[in-house]
Amino acid sequence: MITAGAIGLPEQSTSSGISLRGRTVPSYIAVEGPIGVGKTTLARRIADTFDYDLLLEEAEMNPFLERFYLNRQQTALATQLFFLFQRVQKITELKQRDMFDQARVADFVLEKDPLFAGVNLDPDEFALYEKVFSKMRVDAPVPDLVIYLQASPDRLLERIDRRGIDAERLIDRRYLEQLNEVYSEFFLYYDAAPLLIVNANEIDLAQGDRDYEQLVDYMLNIKKGRHYFNPTFFS
Repeated sequence: MITAGAIGLPEQSTSSGISLRGRTVPSYIAVEGPIGVGKTTLARRIADTFDYDLLLEEAEMNPFLERFYLNRQQTALATQLFFLFQRVQKITELKQRDMFDQARVADFVLEKDPLFAGVNLDPDEFALYEKVFSKMRVDAPVPDLVIYLQASPDRLLERIDRRGIDAERLIDRRYLEQLNEVYSEFFLYYDAAPLLIVNANEIDLAQGDRDYEQLVDYMLNIKKGRHYFNPTFFS
């Protein structure tokens, strides 16, 4: 955790006017949630606000992903292993550069990988995946804060359609329901770091400055435990 005035935060307020005076800013923030919920958008905005480094998944680099959306069963294992290797590599590079040398925000936690594997793979493939995961597992740094964005399948489908990636338009409602279920179960028991659960159904993180500023202002009050942000309470 860092305070105002440290690691690139010389001002006592953000550019949008959010007060930092006497408040603690997490030095490593991870944003999580299902496809289309807005986690990368939020990570980018937080990075811009606090001049943080970005640690992002790069789904577009996965050569199997488009084929996975066309036929999940045929290419699920290759798709999942590519993402596992990519995430482990990013975490490993992060540790080699010294995690605490610069504040960062990421749009994933490594623990999410088995969640997708459990949804995407058949039992034999998942057994093989678990063996690979156990060999690949690294001592990933624990975030100072995890932000978990939630939204309904219908809202996720709407946002996926809006961002216009052709392959993603093949994602069906049932798949998003499954992802929501495993994310909800995972974060129900998550206690590795302070957790902020956000109802992102009505939040426009791409365009809505008011929504974003309220979320960041709330986030800066969190020091430990589990917290909930519902924008309808602030309207």
